Amino acid sequence: MSEVFENNMKFAPFMRFYNNHKTAIISVVTIIIALISISFVMSNIAKSNNVKAAAIYQDWLLKNIDSVDDEDDAILLFNDLTSTYKNTGYAQIALLTKGSAAARNGNNKAALASFSKLINLTNGMGGNKLFNKIARVSSARLLSANGELDEALKVLEKYSSSSTNAYIHELTGDILLKKEEKSLAKEQYILAKDKYDDETSIAIVSIKISNLKS
Repeated sequence: MSEVFENNMKFAPFMRFYNNHKTAIISVVTIIIALISISFVMSNIAKSNNVKAAAIYQDWLLKNIDSVDDEDDAILLFNDLTSTYKNTGYAQIALLTKGSAAARNGNNKAALASFSKLINLTNGMGGNKLFNKIARVSSARLLSANGELDEALKVLEKYSSSSTNAYIHELTGDILLKKEEKSLAKEQYILAKDKYDDETSIAIVSIKISNLKS
């Protein structure tokens, strides 16, 4: 009996604490359980969506490779993939693939539509930074070719600091040069030259800088 009494006395402070804060403790535990449950459900949904998106992506690729008769089916699969499963990597790869193909075929409008959607999907925290950069650079090149120079610069705006890679600095310089903003273009070319590590690219940018002086 004494041992039982001693054990009960050990737990007495915890029981008093629980009784005094019962509502708060139950609320915290409920929230934790809910968050774990939501996380588990979301993880399973994401896995399920990836499996479904992979199947649709494979079907879409096959329809694109096959005859023109499958064009309507390919469009339906692409639209399903990039809307229902837009947050999956498969949808993003499909947008990049379609945008690149449209650009090669000279369909700038369709290419820009795909790249723009890819930019929106991969923006912000958790977004695919590589795809976002590729989509922005591709869009800027197309917009520059269309003469939409301010829009091209706006797309590259987030990479305007000195921390970005050499090619983006060079591309930004090319766009600024088209706008006849030579001093700003020169700044970008110099940044590009400093960051390039191959002789060919350095030589090309050096020629661009030299031409600004003439």
